Amino acid sequence: MKEISQIINGKRVIVKKPELLAPAGNLEKLKVAILYGADAVFIGGKEFSLRSSASNFSLNDIQEAVTFAHLHGSKIHVTCNIILHMDNIGGLADYLRSLDKIGVDAIIVADPYIIYLAKQLNLRLEVHVSTQLSTLNTSAISFYEKMKVDRVVLGREVNGDDLREIRKNTEIDLEYFIHGAMCIHYSGRCMLSNYFSRRDANRGGCSQSCRWYYDIYENGDKLNKDQIVPFSMSSKDMALVDYIPDLIEMGIDSFKIEGRMKSLHYIATVVSTYRKLIDDYCQDPDHFIDNIKYHQEIQKAANRALCTGFFHEFPNSTCQLYNQRDEHPTQDFCVRVLNYDHQSHLAMIEQRNYFKKGDFIEFFSPYHDNIVVEVKHIYNEDKDEVDVANHPMEILYLEVDVELLENDMGRKVIVNES
Repeated sequence: MKEISQIINGKRVIVKKPELLAPAGNLEKLKVAILYGADAVFIGGKEFSLRSSASNFSLNDIQEAVTFAHLHGSKIHVTCNIILHMDNIGGLADYLRSLDKIGVDAIIVADPYIIYLAKQLNLRLEVHVSTQLSTLNTSAISFYEKMKVDRVVLGREVNGDDLREIRKNTEIDLEYFIHGAMCIHYSGRCMLSNYFSRRDANRGGCSQSCRWYYDIYENGDKLNKDQIVPFSMSSKDMALVDYIPDLIEMGIDSFKIEGRMKSLHYIATVVSTYRKLIDDYCQDPDHFIDNIKYHQEIQKAANRALCTGFFHEFPNSTCQLYNQRDEHPTQDFCVRVLNYDHQSHLAMIEQRNYFKKGDFIEFFSPYHDNIVVEVKHIYNEDKDEVDVANHPMEILYLEVDVELLENDMGRKVIVNES
C-alpha cells in the first residue's frame, strides 16, 4: 500500500490525499462540483446508465464536461452501470470507444461483459467496478483484479472493520461512499420498483418504492390504523463527516458522495464541506481539531436525517425513517455570485429564490469562511433600487462591504441579533 504520511519540516503531513468524487446530474452541477473542490465527478450518459430520470449527458455534453474538468485538474467518470439485457448490447462497443476518444477518465461498470469488452478494446480509460455489484470482501476483489479492473467501488454495506481489513490485503484502488442516500436493500438488488411499478431498478428506472406510503395488514387486520400517516420505510442518509480522518489514515483512495439528482445547493454545500475537512486534516493531522463547523455545514444541505450507515456499527431501527419522510432543507438557496466590484462594493448576482431587503444571506465558498450579510440595498440591471428579488434567474446587484468571489453561493439564514 502507498505511504499515507511523511514527516516534512518536522511535521507529519498526509501525502496520500484521497480523491473527492462528487455527483452531477447536469453540466451546471458538474461545473459547480469542480469549482467547489471535487477532484473528480461521476455522471451518467444517455445510454447504459442508471438514474434514467436524471438529466443524463449526451456525448457532446460529456465532451464539454471533460474539457472543463481537465482544465481545472479534475477527472470525469461515466456510469455504464446497468445490468445488460439482450436489447442493451447493441452499440455498446462504439459507445465505449466514443467515451475513450472524448477523454473520459473512467467508466463505472456493473455488468461483467462491459468490463471484459472495455479491456478487450484496449481503451485508455480506467474501468471501475460499480457498487451495484455489492463487493464486500477481498476474494471478490481478487476476482476483479484478475479481470484487470483499475478500481473497486465497495458496497455501502462494508463496515469500518471490514474496510480496514480489505485495505490491508489488497493493492487495488478502493472507492468508498462517505455521504448520501442508502438503499433499503443491498445496493442495486431491490425488486420493489420492478414489482410495484414495472420500472427496473437495475436498468435505471427505480421508482423508490421504499419511500412510498403503505398500509400494513396482518390476517386482514390493519396494523397502522391508529397512525396519523401510513407506514413508510427507508434509510436515513449516510454522513461520515466524523470518520473522514479514520478513512484517510486507512488509505482509502476515493471518497464518494451520492446524489446525481440532488440540487445545486446540495452539491456545493456537501462538496465544499468535505473538501475543507479533507484538506484541513491532511495539512496537519496530528493537530487536527474536529470542529463542529463541518457538522453544522453539512446540515445546511437539503437532505433527510443523517446516520453513519454500516460504517460504525450495524444500523438498527434508529437509522431508518418509519412513518416520516423527514426532509428538512434548513436554508433557502437564493443567490449565486457572478462578479464583485471592489470600488462600488456591488456584487452582481443571479437570483435563485425569493429574498428581500432586511433578509440575512450567508455566502459560502470552498475558498473562504462563511460570510453573513444583511440585505440593505438591492439594485436591478438598470441600477434602480428594488425592495424584493422575486424573478428567478434575474441579474441583480447587492451592496456588500466584504469581498465576494465569483461562483460564491448565498442562502437565506435567520440571525438572532440579541
